[in-house]
Amino acid sequence: MKYLHLDADFTPFGKSIAFEAFTFNGGEPHIKINAEVGVSITNLFSNQKPELVPPQGNEYRDDVLITTRIRSFNDLGFVLAANDALRRIGVEQVSLLLPYFPAARQDRVMVPGEALTVKIYADIINAAGFEKVIILDPHSEVTPSLLNNVTVISNHQFVKKALANETDYLLISPDGGALKKVYKLAQYLDGQVVVECSKMRDVKTGQLSGFKVYADNLKGQTCVIVDDICDGGGTFLGLAKALKAKNAGKLILVVTHGIFSKGLTELSGVFSKIYVTDAYRTIEKEEVIQIKIDQIMVS
Repeated sequence: MKYLHLDADFTPFGKSIAFEAFTFNGGEPHIKINAEVGVSITNLFSNQKPELVPPQGNEYRDDVLITTRIRSFNDLGFVLAANDALRRIGVEQVSLLLPYFPAARQDRVMVPGEALTVKIYADIINAAGFEKVIILDPHSEVTPSLLNNVTVISNHQFVKKALANETDYLLISPDGGALKKVYKLAQYLDGQVVVECSKMRDVKTGQLSGFKVYADNLKGQTCVIVDDICDGGGTFLGLAKALKAKNAGKLILVVTHGIFSKGLTELSGVFSKIYVTDAYRTIEKEEVIQIKIDQIMVS
């Protein structure tokens, strides 16, 4: 398999097929593939580098994995353009690694007049006809249910690596939406104890309130909050305060997709460690420990 890394800062599997990409003055994304493409598919989730396989008559097929991080609708345009360009030079199988699936939080219509944005993205990607669409730790079960040929990578390996040096801790489920995933994670981590929490959100304003921790006394134990996304961080700051009120010890935050739209100052003042993958962005700050995608994509 060969790789087409559309994001220059996100190259999880080594060298990319050469290409030129630019945006026309009218705003349209464009791409031109500069390299000959052609290798047979190998173990996609192995940490071993795949071997190139020479053409063998009519049995030869070209396989390419596009990797990218979508942070705007124009980024999706480049994915579609790349897919079309590859197929026009004879690539038969194109897969897509899109670890952070855009609009995954907009997975239900909460008030009349809203768009079901996650379905818009899913429908467009489905129409592109990818052999596989690989996503990491989706926000809910809605996203994989909408995608064709989807492969979901859980957060299990990521969390295991993040907590490799922690021996005595509690897993904190920040709200009801995360509960099912946190209990599955706890089972994977040899039965770690889970503490359930909850919050209230005004669906019209997005304001958070009413943080609750369903434990009487945390007795100074290390508490590890695990979730899929950190945007502004309001959930985790509010929850940290509620945990401390129940005698929590050291606080650790482990989030798969770090948007950090309000920066890291407040979060790093509360949490002793913050772990994140490079699924959404590359972060080079001492406040954050980043674990790369290629370290957690294993079979």
